[in-house]
Amino acid sequence: MDDFKDKVVVVTGAGGGLGRAHALEFARRGARLVINDLGGTADGTGQSDMADQVVAEIKAFGGVAIANKASVADRAGAQSIIDDAVAEYGTLDILINNAGILRDKSFKNMTLDDWDIVVNVHLNGTAYVTHAAWPILYEKNYGRIVLTSSTSGIFGNFGQSNYGAAKMGMVGLMNVLALEGASHNIRINTLAPAAATRLTNTIPGRDENLDQPDPERAPHLVTPAVLYMCRDDAPTGKIFQAGNGRFSMAALYSNAGVNQGAEADFDSFLEAEAQILDMSTAQAGWWRRRGNGPG
Repeated sequence: MDDFKDKVVVVTGAGGGLGRAHALEFARRGARLVINDLGGTADGTGQSDMADQVVAEIKAFGGVAIANKASVADRAGAQSIIDDAVAEYGTLDILINNAGILRDKSFKNMTLDDWDIVVNVHLNGTAYVTHAAWPILYEKNYGRIVLTSSTSGIFGNFGQSNYGAAKMGMVGLMNVLALEGASHNIRINTLAPAAATRLTNTIPGRDENLDQPDPERAPHLVTPAVLYMCRDDAPTGKIFQAGNGRFSMAALYSNAGVNQGAEADFDSFLEAEAQILDMSTAQAGWWRRRGNGPG
């Protein structure tokens, strides 16, 4: 309880599903919440009072929360989410980037408008809100940030090239910000969740009763991993998978490969093909630990 008592927590896309589940649990543990949600449909259109409904739900059990209905994909809107937290509570401690939409189509049939809006909401929206929060967390030498990725990005999923690209972008953003925030006690991790929500219900082949969901696919079963990533002794730079009561980790691995130096050419590459492709002794972070530069 003490890890979250009086902490100021912003949760984007918290009007339903995973965001709502995260926000409710933080509030039950004494945190003060900003509930952000545009209230649009699963494809990002429209607007409603979903954020107000969650605020009312929190206040009904004695919690503390305010609503913000800005779009994370709008720079001014993203800034307003953090500004509202500071105006109401004086600071910010924890940011849960959860807002998202879906516009699933095979890449061949996808319009560039469908590409742009999904990338803007997921990747740019996450960057905009995090960028607004970063100076506050950096100055106070404390911050916990969660980015929401997906197995659709980490491992791929048919018909979700826009969504998958944005979600894998979360991992790259986390990797850099974990390094940049380390000296100021800003810890940032990535969640890859699985749950029955109104977004997942738009995926072809899905038709789940969200009023009476499968108890094993309930959004609140993901939330323990989020709390873990936000506690005072949280790790940083990690990818946690959570869903259906199952928790695990994902990571990027690299093998030792071969070093052919200035003599490298296509023929020598082919001669070493088996060793280059051999991942049997691969290690997490091997490329960086070997002292190789970016590329």
